Amino acid sequence: MLGLRELIILLVLFPFLAGGLLSFFPNRKIHTFGVMASGTLLGLGAFLLIPRVPFSFSPDLPGPLVPAALVEAADAFLLLLFLYYGFKHRRPLIQLLSGTQLLLLLFIPFYWPAPASGHPVFFGDRLSLLLVLIISLIGPLIVWQALPYLENHERHLQLKATRRHRFFPVLLLFLGAMNGLVLSNDLRVFYFFFEVTTLCSFWLIGHDRTAESVNKALRALWMNSLAGLILLLALAACLQNYETLHLQEIIRGSSAGAWGLLPLALLCLSGLIKSAQFPFQNWLLGAMVAPTPVSALLHSSTMVKIGVYLVLRLTPALQGTLLSLGLAVFGAFSFLAAAALAVGQSNGKKVLAYSTISNLGLMFALAGLNTPEALSAALLLVLFHALTKALLFLGVGVIEQRLDSRDIEDMRGLYARTPLTALIMVLGILMMIMPPFGLVLGKWMALEAATRNLPVVLLLAAGSALTVMYWARWAGTLLSQPFSGPFSPEKQPFLTWTALTALGLGGLFLGVSAPWLYSWLLTGAIVPEIQLPYTQRGGGLYNSYGAFAVLPLSLVALLGLGASIFFMRWARKGNLVSPYLGGLETENPGIFRGPLNRPRQAGAKNYYLSTLFNERRFVFWFNLTAVGLWLLILAGGW
Repeated sequence: MLGLRELIILLVLFPFLAGGLLSFFPNRKIHTFGVMASGTLLGLGAFLLIPRVPFSFSPDLPGPLVPAALVEAADAFLLLLFLYYGFKHRRPLIQLLSGTQLLLLLFIPFYWPAPASGHPVFFGDRLSLLLVLIISLIGPLIVWQALPYLENHERHLQLKATRRHRFFPVLLLFLGAMNGLVLSNDLRVFYFFFEVTTLCSFWLIGHDRTAESVNKALRALWMNSLAGLILLLALAACLQNYETLHLQEIIRGSSAGAWGLLPLALLCLSGLIKSAQFPFQNWLLGAMVAPTPVSALLHSSTMVKIGVYLVLRLTPALQGTLLSLGLAVFGAFSFLAAAALAVGQSNGKKVLAYSTISNLGLMFALAGLNTPEALSAALLLVLFHALTKALLFLGVGVIEQRLDSRDIEDMRGLYARTPLTALIMVLGILMMIMPPFGLVLGKWMALEAATRNLPVVLLLAAGSALTVMYWARWAGTLLSQPFSGPFSPEKQPFLTWTALTALGLGGLFLGVSAPWLYSWLLTGAIVPEIQLPYTQRGGGLYNSYGAFAVLPLSLVALLGLGASIFFMRWARKGNLVSPYLGGLETENPGIFRGPLNRPRQAGAKNYYLSTLFNERRFVFWFNLTAVGLWLLILAGGW
C-alpha cells in the first residue's frame, strides 16, 4: 500500500516527470505506451487516495532546501517565460502583466510579514478528492482519445513532422498541475500550479501554430495572466490581513484584519477570470480553435473548474456577507447571459463553450447562495458537468473529423451516416436536460436553493428554459431524416470508443447512483460538519418541498429506451417516401417546381433566432453588466 507521500508524488510530480521524458521521444509507439501507462497510474492513485481523506501533509525536503524558496524560484521562472513570450510576440499587455507580477513576487517578502509556519502544504477533503477524481479519471480518458485524434488531425493539416512529442507531455503536465492545485493548502504553492495551468493552456491553444491559433493563445495568456496578477495581490492582502497564506487558516480567520474580506474578494475575482466568466469569456471562446481533446480537457471539464473550486473552498468564510450575495447574483446573470448567446450559435464547439460558461455561472451562483441545498447542487454539478461535457466535446471532435465541419446544420441526419456516434451525442445532450440524469438533479436542487432569492431564481429559471431550447434543437438535428436498413456502427479507433463508452456509461451509472453519491460527497466536503438537506430513501432524494425520484425515473427512462428500440425496428420495415413539397414534384428527390414553374430545392434548417439572440449586439451590454456586478463583489470585500 502506497503511503500519503507516495500518492502525492504519483498524482502531482509523476505527470511532470513522465511528460518531461516523453518530450525527448517523438516515436508514436513510445508515446502511446507512455500516455496509456501514465493515465492508468493516475487513475489508480486517485482511487487509492479515497480512504486517505481527510488528510494534511507537508513534504520533507533533504538538506538545506527550503520549500518556500523553491516555489518562489519556480514562480519567477514561469513569469520570466511569460515575459519572454510577451516580447517575442510584441504584446505589451503580456509584458506589463507578467513584469508586474515579477516585481510583486520580489517585493512582497520585504514588505509584508512572513507567513506563519507549521501548517500543512497539502490538504485533502471530499471537495479536493472530487476534483482529483475528475482530473485523474476523466483526464486520462480524454488524453487516450487524443492519441488517434491527433494522428488524424496532423494528417488533415498535412504536417511533415509530428508534434506529438510536444502535445502529450503538456497534457500530462497539466494533469499534474491540476492535482497539485486542488490539493494545495499553501497559497504560494497554489499560485505556482495556477500559473502552470496558464502556461499549459497557452501552449495547447497555439499547438497548430496557425496565425489564428497563436492570436487566440496570446489572448488566453494575457487574460489568465491578469487572473494571476489578481491572485498575487490577494496573497499580499492575505499576508497583511491574516499574516498567513494557508487556506484553512484564512477561512477560519476571515473576520480578522483591517481590510475586511478584500483578500477573499480578490481570490474570487481571479477565479472568475480563470473560469472565463463575463467579461473575460473571450479567452474560452477563442480556445475552441485548439484540437478538440484540448477543449474537452482544459476548457470544459477541468481547468475552468479552478475558479469554482476556489470559491467553493472559501464559502465558509463568505457566509452571510454582501460578497456572497454579489457572487450569487453575478453567477445567475452569467448563467442566463451565456445560455441566451448559445441559442444563436450554429457552431457546435461554440455552443459547447457558451454552455460551459453558463453552467459555471450556475455553480458560482450556488456558491454565493451558500446554503446546504446550494452546496449540494454545486458539488453534483461539478461532477456531472465534467463527465457530460467531456463526452460531448469528444463526440464533436469525432464528428468534426468525419464531416470536416463543426456546424450543427451539417450534422443534420447524422444518425443515417454514423449512427453510434449520433446516439452517443444524443445521450450526452439528454444528460444535460432530461431526468433522471445528474445535471437535471443538480439544477432541480439549484432552483430549490434559490427560492428565497427572487432575482436569482428568476434568472436561473429563464436560463434553464433557454438551455433546454438549444440542446433539444441539436438533438433533433442529429436524429432528423428517416433511416432504413440494418444498424451498422461506423468504424472508429479502439481508444475513441473506449473514451466515449467509458464516459457515457460513467454518466449513466453515476446518475442512477446520485442519491447515495450526494450524501457521500457532502459529508466532509467544504466544512467538516454539515446538515444534509435531503434524505435518501427508495432511490430518491426528499425534502419538505418534494422529491426527485432518481431510481423510479431511471426505470421509466429504461422502459422508454426499450419502446424506442421497438418502434425504430418496426419503422424500418416501412417504405421511405419523399415528403410532399407543396408544389409539382420532379423526378429528382428534394426538387419541386414552385412559382413560375421554377425548380426549387427543399431543405430543412433550424431557426437560430439570430435577431433576438444576436451575439454582436448583446455581448457589449452583457460585459458592461458584468463589470457592474464585479464592482458589487469588490464592494462586498470592504
